[in-house]
Amino acid sequence: MALDDYYLLGRSGLRVSRLALGTMNFGQDGFHAPYGKTEDEARAIFRAYIDAGGNFIDTADFYTAGESERIVGRLIAEAGVRERMVLTTKATNSVDTGDPNAGGNSRKHLIRALDDSLRRLGTDYVDLFLLHTWDRITPVDEVLRTLDDLSRSGKIRYAGLSDVPSWYAARAQTLADAHSLTPMVSLQLPYSLIERAIETEHVPMAQQLGLGITAWSPLGGGFLTGKYRRDETRTMSGEGRLTGDGAAGQSWTDRQWDLLPAVRDVADELDVTMAQVAVNWAATQPGVASAIVGASNPGQLESSIAALGSELPAELRAQLDEASAVPPSSVYRMFTPEYQGWMVSPGAKVADKPAGYRPPVVNWS
Repeated sequence: MALDDYYLLGRSGLRVSRLALGTMNFGQDGFHAPYGKTEDEARAIFRAYIDAGGNFIDTADFYTAGESERIVGRLIAEAGVRERMVLTTKATNSVDTGDPNAGGNSRKHLIRALDDSLRRLGTDYVDLFLLHTWDRITPVDEVLRTLDDLSRSGKIRYAGLSDVPSWYAARAQTLADAHSLTPMVSLQLPYSLIERAIETEHVPMAQQLGLGITAWSPLGGGFLTGKYRRDETRTMSGEGRLTGDGAAGQSWTDRQWDLLPAVRDVADELDVTMAQVAVNWAATQPGVASAIVGASNPGQLESSIAALGSELPAELRAQLDEASAVPPSSVYRMFTPEYQGWMVSPGAKVADKPAGYRPPVVNWS
């Protein structure tokens, strides 16, 4: 399963690599600066990706205050691979805190954001344009009309969503189908062995409605690499961005810590790293079109690519699934196998009624 084995993205004819290159750390400005890379460092990572056959690049206007897009654009031009790349960018986050219309998913902001991204990327179109997140304000039909107009203008080739509720994605796709608007082809969401919440609704929704899931943070922010430990005071230790100056302040549950030995056992069985196990699992899960991987250096990226070199045996995948499973909550418990006995058998015939049966007559007087 090398990077030059391409897969269709959702209900589209667009072919993408099973691993996308995340460029959130390209550049040393803005929110992501603590773990950002210089352009020379980014170039080595980018070249390793395209040399391996990769064609799916993920960035956003918000990453390193726009520097990620500038670097990505220069690297693509330098390598002469613009038409070969499936270039993705995203917009939602505010680029000017003093302007109320400089963020969100309004028509005004999305058009402005895309034009700014195209200038930074040095191109006249992007292959895939995503909402970065749900803004909880803009009506979904306004978003759809905007994306449709941008598609018709030629500035974007495909449209998609990132980090939205499943009902929002379902409504967007249904309205797009009903009104012959540009459909959504992808849905970018956090997904890993320690973060499987999207399986409850997002995954089956995406499979039904033709959205290919692109999984971000398949390593759980680095947690699944196994380089972190918890001491007697239940404090995380180890060297990495989860404990350094750029730490995101994530707290980890006992269930997540208890998962690590299972991942380590599978890695030892296959003679690979824990990170490779985690990447392979996420990239090959149902509904996932591509997993987004970042890297601090070419060697780290090459290790992620090597994770696709073999299949996870069914029995080892089952071990990981069991160790990482989260019991369904609330109403979702009703949809589990142990509840099926309460329901009509899926194989029951519709006509299984006594001869001469008629519905009772209701007297409304």
